[in-house]
This record gives sequence, C-alpha cells and structure tokens, in this order.
Amino acid sequence: MLTKLGFIPEQASTLAGRVDALYFFLIGVTVFFSVLIAVLVLGFAVRYRRSRHAKAVQIHGNLALELLWTGIPFAIAMMIFVWSAQIFMTIVRPPDDALEIFVVGKQWMWKLQHMEGRREINELHVPAGRPVKLTMTSEDVIHSFYVPAFRVKQDVLPGRYTTLWFEATKPGSYHLFCTEYCGTEHSRMIGRVVVLEPHEYADWLTGKGPAGAAPAAGAAAAGSAGPSMADLGKAAFERAACQTCHSVKPEEDAMKVVGPPLHGIYGHTVKLLTGEEVVVDDAYIRKSILEPMSQVVANYPPAMPPYTGRVTEEEILQMIAYIKSLGAPAAASAAAQPAQ
Repeated sequence: MLTKLGFIPEQASTLAGRVDALYFFLIGVTVFFSVLIAVLVLGFAVRYRRSRHAKAVQIHGNLALELLWTGIPFAIAMMIFVWSAQIFMTIVRPPDDALEIFVVGKQWMWKLQHMEGRREINELHVPAGRPVKLTMTSEDVIHSFYVPAFRVKQDVLPGRYTTLWFEATKPGSYHLFCTEYCGTEHSRMIGRVVVLEPHEYADWLTGKGPAGAAPAAGAAAAGSAGPSMADLGKAAFERAACQTCHSVKPEEDAMKVVGPPLHGIYGHTVKLLTGEEVVVDDAYIRKSILEPMSQVVANYPPAMPPYTGRVTEEEILQMIAYIKSLGAPAAASAAAQPAQ
C-alpha cells in the first residue's frame, strides 16, 4: 500500500524486505516512545499544575523502576544491533557464485561491462533470481551507486575498488541514481537496471534477445556481444608489453625472470620484499600496475615502471579479468578431453 501511495519504492530484491523490516521497526520504536513521552509530559503537566495541586512527592530511589527503564532500552538497543549487524554482514559478503559485472563511474555517466563482453552506459541488464556482484571504481570524483528498489547503495571511489551485490526477484525496469554530489551535471547521472528472466538475459548477452523497455534518458543502446573481458584484458596486457617481463604460461617461466609469473596467481598469497604476505586480489593487481614499487614481490628486481596515466580504469579491470582467467583454459581443455 505504501508503495502504491508513493511513500517507498517497491521491493525488488532479496535484501529489500529485510531492510524495510528493520526500517519500520526503528520507525515503530521511535513513534511509540515519542508518543509515550509526549503523553506523560502532558499528563503530568495537567495533573501537577500549581494552581490546583500540591507539589508532587519526590521519590529518591526505586531499584525495580531503575532496572526497568534501564533494562528495556538496553534490550531494544541490543536487538537493533544484532538485527542490523546480520543484515550488514549479508550486504558486505557477496555469494561465491555471484555474476560479476564491472562498473566505472565518470562525470556524468555509469559505464558497465559484463564478463562476456557486453558493455552498457547508464543501463545494467541482469537476470532475475541470480546474485550479481558489482566491482566499482571512479575515474574522477566520488560517486554513489544507488538502486532504491533493491535497497542497495555503495560509494564509488577514485583510486580503489568497492563492491556491491544484490539478487533481483522480479523482472522489470528500476531506477539507478548517483547519490553523491559529483559536479554540475550530478542530477543527470541517472539510469536504470533492467531485470530479465534468465533465458532472456542469456539471449541478451549474445545479442539475440530484446534489451527490455525503451532506454532511459542519457542511456546508450546496448550493442551486440563483443570480445569477453578476458580477451579485452589480454589485448590491453599486450599493448602495455606486460608479456615481455611476466610469463602467462608455465613453460615460459624459465624465459622471463624479470617479473613474477601470472598464471594461476589470482587468489593466492605472495611474499613481498618487505617480508609482508598479501593476497593477490583486484586491489593488489591494480596497485601493482599503477604503483609497482610499493609492493615488489620477493626474489624479483624492482624494475617495473608505473603505469599511472598510461592505462585507463577500464583497461585495468579488463587486465584483472585476464589475469583471473590465466590457467583456466588448460584446465578446461583437459576436462574436455574424452575419456580413454
């Protein structure tokens, strides 16, 4: 009913109902105690007004009453804490099987790319009933990715990656906003999330199916399927001549000793010259490309030049996708061999 009256957006994700339940509980607690205090203040003001009644009897101590008015707020506060902490932990932990999509914020547009190669501007097509993880960064200033119907919002920061995930529950078209003031055209940094049935999304990825309703204002029409993120990353990797120092296949390791090998490295721990051990993730790879001297791998010379200003944020995301894929083709081809 509140949705039809325009008070709240519709619920269109698995998180929306949980967030709304906590929100309405907080509103209910606030209204209850506000009304209770207002009634008591007015009631005591009338009952003990000076013109008709003597001064009220002062109570200097009542252990049961003090425990009551301390215990009840404490119990309510702890319930709110546990409830909100559970929701928070769900929001910040994307499922392992989530569909990964990369997002780059830029004054004043959203640029999105699917692992399979589809690119979009100010539009995001996703399947219903499947978790979707967004890995996001900004090319200029702070932005904020907000989809009211999903009850999800996350700041998008220059110089680092942030993540957001959701699972849409019903097909449709939903508003997408930037909720961090980012310049003179901030109000035009809007778009939409189009939720499709799984088979429609599969067709859309290959360029065979409809892209949904008419594009939102400022949104670019979705093009046909192109090279995958990994393929684009390989091209960017080779344009930057990274293959001259880093091996991408086990048989190349002996030929290239300037930089550490990259095949199968993603998700593993490496030791730095400082003795520190770090996990090779998106943030590590990005920093290694832009500021290689800040985290030199042990047993390798500090010879890599910085690539700040030489590669774009989109190219870095593509190279990350390529490095993630290294080692997978060999395993896939071995699995595809017929049993002897």
